[in-house]
Amino acid sequence: MNLRFKNLVFLLLLCLGANEIVAQSTIKGKVKDENGMPLPGVNLVLKDTTSGAVSDFDGNYEIVNIADGTYTLNVSFLGYSKITKFITVTGEDIIQNFIMSEDSESLDQIIITGVTNPKSKIESSISITSLGLKTIENSAPRTTAEIFRTVPGIRSESSGGEGNSNIAVRGVPISSGGSKYVQLQEDGLPVLLFGDMSFATADIFTRFDANVKRIEAIRGGSASTLSSNSPGAIINFISKTGKVEGGSLSTNFGLDYNSFRTDFDYGTPIGEDLYFHMGGFYRVGEGIRDAGYTANNGGQFKFNITKEFETGFVRLSAKYLNDRAIGYLPMPIQVTGSNDNPTFNNAPGFDATQGTLHTPFLSQNIGLGANGELRRSKVADGMHPVSTSIGLLADFELVDGWKIKNNGRFSVNNGSFVSPFPASVGTAENVLAGDFATDNGWNSFTYANDGSAVSDTQLVTPVVLFDTKLNNFNNFMNDLRLSKSFDKLDVTLGFFKSYQNVSMSWLWNSYLLEASSDNARLINIADASGASLSDNGLFAYGAALFGNCCQRNYDTNYNISAPYAQISYEASEKLNFDGSVRLDLGKVDGTFSGPVGSAFDVNRDGVISAPEQNVQSINNANPTVVDYDYNYVSYSFGVNYKLKDNQAVFARYSKGASAKADRILFASDANGDPLNYLDGDDVNALDFLSQAELGYKQGFKNGTLYATAFYSKTTEEGGFEASTQEIIENDYKSFGLEVEGSYRVNNFDFRAGVTYTKAEIDSGDNEGNTPRRQPDFIYNLLPSYNFGANKQNTIGLSFIGQSEAYAQDSNALVLPAFVIVNSFVRFGITEGLSANISANNIFDTLGITESEEGAITEGQVNYIRARPVPGRSISLGLSYNF
Repeated sequence: MNLRFKNLVFLLLLCLGANEIVAQSTIKGKVKDENGMPLPGVNLVLKDTTSGAVSDFDGNYEIVNIADGTYTLNVSFLGYSKITKFITVTGEDIIQNFIMSEDSESLDQIIITGVTNPKSKIESSISITSLGLKTIENSAPRTTAEIFRTVPGIRSESSGGEGNSNIAVRGVPISSGGSKYVQLQEDGLPVLLFGDMSFATADIFTRFDANVKRIEAIRGGSASTLSSNSPGAIINFISKTGKVEGGSLSTNFGLDYNSFRTDFDYGTPIGEDLYFHMGGFYRVGEGIRDAGYTANNGGQFKFNITKEFETGFVRLSAKYLNDRAIGYLPMPIQVTGSNDNPTFNNAPGFDATQGTLHTPFLSQNIGLGANGELRRSKVADGMHPVSTSIGLLADFELVDGWKIKNNGRFSVNNGSFVSPFPASVGTAENVLAGDFATDNGWNSFTYANDGSAVSDTQLVTPVVLFDTKLNNFNNFMNDLRLSKSFDKLDVTLGFFKSYQNVSMSWLWNSYLLEASSDNARLINIADASGASLSDNGLFAYGAALFGNCCQRNYDTNYNISAPYAQISYEASEKLNFDGSVRLDLGKVDGTFSGPVGSAFDVNRDGVISAPEQNVQSINNANPTVVDYDYNYVSYSFGVNYKLKDNQAVFARYSKGASAKADRILFASDANGDPLNYLDGDDVNALDFLSQAELGYKQGFKNGTLYATAFYSKTTEEGGFEASTQEIIENDYKSFGLEVEGSYRVNNFDFRAGVTYTKAEIDSGDNEGNTPRRQPDFIYNLLPSYNFGANKQNTIGLSFIGQSEAYAQDSNALVLPAFVIVNSFVRFGITEGLSANISANNIFDTLGITESEEGAITEGQVNYIRARPVPGRSISLGLSYNF
């Protein structure tokens, strides 16, 4: 027995020892993102075993005591693409590092825009797109507005440069410019309270840089009730926080155009539950069109610091933006053929894809200022936003399941907008024969720089210089939310408070300019006797071509209070309902003043020249008083049903409104009848939008698919458009389908989006017509391929296009369909260091986004004013992520 027992013990020890020998292998390594930053909290699990690990703060992981064999290692992290790796263990430790790609299309990604409580996409009854940094970079945008072109349902006319873009959604019109029904936000608060203020659009005060973690864009749905003046869509720029240490430094410059830009960002923990992030950019150069001078000059700096507590956190943020960016307005274009089959080409002497009417010969503007003083402005200031903001976000869980969140920000905003707008374009001979020229005694033209005669066939353009001073656009935004969960019912009560100043001065003058894209020269005018009618190309102190309409001051204030409530009910694990309601209460007060003319010796030479005989200034002595209230109720109801864990359908109906700001401050309505600015009903301060949606979401092993059918009805009461001097007043309806998808297989990534929209004007003289500039189809395709030993290199293309559209509501002149092809190549030089080459509009395609003229004369050469997308440009960049 003793011998048998000893043998048994020996055998048991031998087995245990052998087990120790074969079970000592370890799999370890580090997990990083594509920028080389460590990812904490990543789950790494050996399939069909109980072995696994979670990466630590530095991204390190370690799976111990692994027996020999072949395993499937699954790596997953919310918001990133899953990784599957086959690993064979043969008695030795294995080092296996992972680089995870951000997966903004994932149905499991948590969204924070358009919801009161963060939810995954699969559980949300809204149409939302998330754009991660990789997706944004792959679309090769040159401006912030070009980023929005990759969002289904969003039509971004990004031909104006860094700002001043027209942004529309789902066939809801761009009635008078800007983004009337679409609100741009930074970290959940509006940049400006109104998206369509003249010359102060929200995108002028918004810049994309390395501070941004991702962009979320919600169309329709709860956008009506969770923010003011945003019934169409919310586009939210979400900042990095520095919770995970890391940063980047990049430099980008044009290879075939004059531009240099440097971006940087860095964030890190600096104490227990305390971390910060900072970053920004600076750029300088002529820009992507040939202006003949430094047209872009400035930058941005942003900072935030976060302190976490046991039950929540507090975040303090700051931003300083001071950037000069050239603003492109319509340009001379030659059109032949017919209205329904036109051919757009370069006008003689003007390169539509590379040129601009900006010129060193028109470098300044002088005249009488906002208070009647002599003033001078620089055309090189272009779109010049100056913004200083400070914000505070506090988010805490209280007792008994109550939660409170307060997000507030105060911004000091001012600046200017200066850019030449062509009032017409034609040969010198035809301009002299026109009504304006004959009525004002124009007889001959000479170049202002040398006195030589202007040829009869030379294209010329009378220009109104839009010189607008943005005096005070300060605002305060605060969103307070109190929420609680009751078993399956979530309730949120909120209160939004905003105060927006609108103080600007229109100080416009009129010039005659050569229609050339190569340093266009100013042109002087003489009458039949040879007497001069202009001073160095300036023929009027004021907008004479627009009937001297437009010297004016606005000094108004918009005080908004908006209580709102939202409830969501989880009927089952698969079915949930939500509803929200909002009451916007607006109070508007202030004044606005129009033009008055008088003789004034502007250049102080002791002689009243022809232009000085009627110098336009602002009649501040006789202002129009503004003092009215408005209110409107918005609501939204939705239901989401999960067919499977990766498949859901949703439906929603919503109604909201967008209030007007300065675009109704012109003393009369569309019929010319006077308005009473003491009565909100009389000034038609509100435009309403109703929407219905039916959506489908599907996740696949290697991709996702989203599809949303929509119907919208817009009741609009009109707004003033400076370029046409008209108040546009239409109702609209539209229906359509948004489809968005992504697919990954091996090293190939593909993302695509297409929107079909059938839109129609529903009132007025153009009833039944298609709204101007609204194509039936807009689409984007973004394929890319990763290659190299460690997949550190990427090559990609982007195709961004649209079908044909009509130039104006009259539906005569067709704007042809076009597709813009961009490309990029990114090379990984070493860990964290990469170089990239981007080529935009490779084929130098002439794509027209808008036209001032609504028709041409068929069978002859026509010269119109249109805004084309920028032409081919190539840039080289070097970036380091650490």
